[in-house]
Amino acid sequence: MEIKYFRLIKTIAEEGSIANSSEKLFLTQSALSHQLKELEARLEFKVFYRTRNKWELTEAGTELYKLGSNILESIDTSFKNIQHIRTGSVGTIKVSTECYSFYQGLPNFIQKMGLLYPEINLDLILEATHQPISKILSNDIDIAIVTSKPENNLLTSVEIFEDEIFAIVHKENELNKLEFIDVSHFSDIHLIIHSFPLETVSVYEQFLKPNKINPSKISAIPLTEVALEMIGANFGVMCMPKWALKSFKVSNDLTYKRIGKNGLKRNHFLVIRKSDKTKKYIQDFISNFTDEFSMMY
Repeated sequence: MEIKYFRLIKTIAEEGSIANSSEKLFLTQSALSHQLKELEARLEFKVFYRTRNKWELTEAGTELYKLGSNILESIDTSFKNIQHIRTGSVGTIKVSTECYSFYQGLPNFIQKMGLLYPEINLDLILEATHQPISKILSNDIDIAIVTSKPENNLLTSVEIFEDEIFAIVHKENELNKLEFIDVSHFSDIHLIIHSFPLETVSVYEQFLKPNKINPSKISAIPLTEVALEMIGANFGVMCMPKWALKSFKVSNDLTYKRIGKNGLKRNHFLVIRKSDKTKKYIQDFISNFTDEFSMMY
C-alpha cells in the first residue's frame, strides 16, 4: 500500500471531509475522491462512512488510520534524524586518553554535555587507553586526549591546555628537603605509576628517558587512593598534576615538589580525524571541552 493512501486516510479522518482535506493535500476534491475510490476498490472494503456533514472511519478504516499514523510518524522522525545527521548536530562520540589519570575529570564533563546536548551520545572507551591514536585511525574511537601532536595527514589536533607535573612525596622523605627534584635524584626513587607501558608515563617519557635515567624501582598501581596511601606511608613517589588529585583527600603529610628547575610542563591536545572536523557535534564537544578544562588550570 502506497504512502499517499495513508496520508489520504489520515487527512480525511482528521479534517472530516474531502472538501476540508483538499487544501491540506494540494489536490482537487475530484482527485481525492478518485484516489479514495481506487483504494477501496483494491482493499475490497469501505474505509469511510459518508454522510452529508461528516465522514467517519469504518472499523477497518480505523485500523488503517492507526497503522498509517504510526508509519507516517516513523517516516517523519527518520527524515528529521537524517537531517540532523546531515547538519552534524547528532552523533556518537567515543573518547579515550593516553593515560588513566585523565579520566578523573571526564565523567563530570560528560554529565554536563548530556544536559546541554542530549542528542550527542558520549562513550568512554577504556580499552583504547595507551593507544588512542591507532584507535582513531581504525575508527574505534573518535577523539583522543594526548600530550603530543601525532604526525599523520589523516588527523588534526587542537591544543587545550598546559599543566605541570609534580612529584608527590611524604614530608619526611629526603626529597622534601630539596627546592626541586633533579633528574639524578630519580635513580634512587621508588616510582609509583598508574600503569605500564612506561612510554605513556609523562615523567618517564619527557624527563627520565631523554636523560637515560631509570628509577631503582617502579610499581604500577592503577588506584590513585592506594597510591596516595603508599606515599603517605613513605613507600614511594608519585608524579601527577595537581588537578588530577582535586577529587581525592590528600594527606597533610604529603607535599608537592617541582620536577626540574623550571618544572615539568606538558601540553594537552584533542585529536580527531580530519574527515570529522566539520561535524557540528564534534565542534560542540571541542568547544565545551576547551571551556571546561582550560578553566581548571
